[in-house]
Amino acid sequence: MSPPTESTTTWRVLEAPHPPSLDSPDAWAYQGIAQVEAEVTTEIHGYDDLADEARDILAGMDSQQYTTKQRFVAVRADAPETPRPQDVLGHLALALPTSSNTHLGELSVQVRPAARRQGLGTALWETGEKILVDAGRTVLFTDTQHGAEPPPGPGALEARTGAGRVPADAPGPRFVARKGYALEQVERHSILALPVDPTLLDGLRTRAVQAAGPDYRTLVWEDDVPPDRREQVGTLFTRMSTDAPVGDIDFREDPWDAQRVGVWVDELLGKGHGLLMTVAEHVPTGTLAAFSVFAYPKDRPAFAFQEDTLVLREHRGYRLGMLVKVVNLDELAVRRPATERIHTWNAEENDHMLAINIDLGFTPAGGYAGWQKRVGA
Repeated sequence: MSPPTESTTTWRVLEAPHPPSLDSPDAWAYQGIAQVEAEVTTEIHGYDDLADEARDILAGMDSQQYTTKQRFVAVRADAPETPRPQDVLGHLALALPTSSNTHLGELSVQVRPAARRQGLGTALWETGEKILVDAGRTVLFTDTQHGAEPPPGPGALEARTGAGRVPADAPGPRFVARKGYALEQVERHSILALPVDPTLLDGLRTRAVQAAGPDYRTLVWEDDVPPDRREQVGTLFTRMSTDAPVGDIDFREDPWDAQRVGVWVDELLGKGHGLLMTVAEHVPTGTLAAFSVFAYPKDRPAFAFQEDTLVLREHRGYRLGMLVKVVNLDELAVRRPATERIHTWNAEENDHMLAINIDLGFTPAGGYAGWQKRVGA
């Protein structure tokens, strides 16, 4: 679906073409989006670790099995017929889940800092909201990123969970609040500097192994999940969708099966990313009781992302969360020794997982805020 085109003297909105590869002339839009991502995340955090690269965008848009995704760009009005990456002034990303949560629509808008206050972000936003509402989505979700959490007071907005704050005068919160979105939840962004003190890690590992006892063992997989284990890993991802705190954000169960786990692996590898997964198996039953995942761009060894970590409720109380995290760190040090830092995110109200990360040495580095707006019954 094509958006309404803005008629101004400085920019226009276009649906981003989907190129077959980044060598295609049509790749200008994804390359431009990557430039915008890098500028915006560097402005917020002082580095571009968290910015999507053009290949991430291409691989993500190739993968539409469980979510319909669309991309739009605002380009200079005087750009040539085939614009250049530098002609992209801002972008809109849309996600419409199709296998579950079909009431939900997600949108994200970013604008180059030098191109703000021209109405460009509003035009992209209105394009996105119209598409989502026309598609029947009744709950809209967006996010903002922040490089630091402000102290309590008049300059801070507090999430409705009662845990976590964002700066009230930052461009993102001001913009989305004016659009009618409520700040539902804040996730703490934390960074772990590597290497971790071996003495600290040895102590945490010893206590976790003792608590787990002989009924649990760990398994480690790199860049794949064995086919005969994918169904159980899918169960862990499904439970992640229901067990992780989400406040009042209307996220509902998101079922995963073996096929979806395979699609997830393929998408990561298609981005040029690697993955490292440690699972804890309950030996008497063969059940995968816990897991922890690292993902990372293979050609940028300085950093990695700590993705999902979960312990099934029926297997809690044995320090399995700490166990899979420590083993994954051990394996990362062996398989990717150049890694200097790990990024992770946890709900500010998730005291248990935050405590594990603090014990490992993670330190606060800002926040990720989730905003929601209801638009229909």
